[in-house]
Amino acid sequence: MNITVLGSGGWGTALALLLLENGHSVTLWSYKEEESAALREKGENSVLPGVPLPESLTLTAHMSCVEKSAVVVLATPSFAVRTTARQMKPFLKPGTVIVSVSKGVEKDTSLTLTEAIAQEVGEGYPIVALSGPSHAEEVGRKIPTVVVSASRDEKSAKLVQDLFMNERFRVYTTDDVIGVELGAALKNVIALCAGINDGLGYGDNTKAALMTRGLTEVARLGEAMGGRKETFAGLAGLGDLIVTCTSMHSRNRRCGIAIGKGTPPRQAVEEMGMVVEGYYAAANAKALANKLGVEMPITEAAYQVLYEGQDPRDAMAGLMTRERKQETEKSWV
Repeated sequence: MNITVLGSGGWGTALALLLLENGHSVTLWSYKEEESAALREKGENSVLPGVPLPESLTLTAHMSCVEKSAVVVLATPSFAVRTTARQMKPFLKPGTVIVSVSKGVEKDTSLTLTEAIAQEVGEGYPIVALSGPSHAEEVGRKIPTVVVSASRDEKSAKLVQDLFMNERFRVYTTDDVIGVELGAALKNVIALCAGINDGLGYGDNTKAALMTRGLTEVARLGEAMGGRKETFAGLAGLGDLIVTCTSMHSRNRRCGIAIGKGTPPRQAVEEMGMVVEGYYAAANAKALANKLGVEMPITEAAYQVLYEGQDPRDAMAGLMTRERKQETEKSWV
């Protein structure tokens, strides 16, 4: 099958190589010609060192490559998803399946990324979200990985499952697109908090609490938006949360560590040199929580640290001294 991957960062490159390995004809699109030329000249992506790019992988910076594709994979940073969808729309043929593999919530609208894509391309194009615990660095090195394909169209979800799946990349399916996308986006906020925890010198006890209670509030918001609670206990929720909060591959965790050690949040984000999705997701999550009346104390604390200048130690003290609560919503009989 002819497949185009839009976005030649680490994740887009790793998925392009996976699809190529599965026997598909794959084109990898770069936003700038110089990026495509650098890939061609070096024979590898600088963010995936030691992972060669086969000559059979087509490299281009021309959006017209979409015209011959039955499937288009959108692998740009979340802030570029809408504009890229707008660029590709004139070249899409009817029925093209669009796969969103970016993780985030749109900054200005608080829409999920598949919702933003749908607004730009209109009807007639099935959209699938592919997500889960999946570092590009590990997928590029062919380390066993498991993700989930989410779409309201069962046929399209299963098509993506078939296209990507092999002996080292397993794919499940679900129709809970909202749950999958929110789990993927909002776990980045908790990963920032986990990193701040590490930077402050707090321990495993504290990180485990942040992860567990953080997942609870993410699921609470997800349910309020129409997602299913069990999705947040799955690959796109708990699975992605674990890998992002504990790995040094995670730019959100690394950025959090810098903040915990005293670097001002905005400076820490800029010094990462890559998009720190959790920084922007914190503002979106707070806005959504306020709009829907959902209690999200960890997200609120993260927002105060990231945007209002609160000292992280004071934020943790505030969380620890909140009023007494039951862990679950059910009361004793």
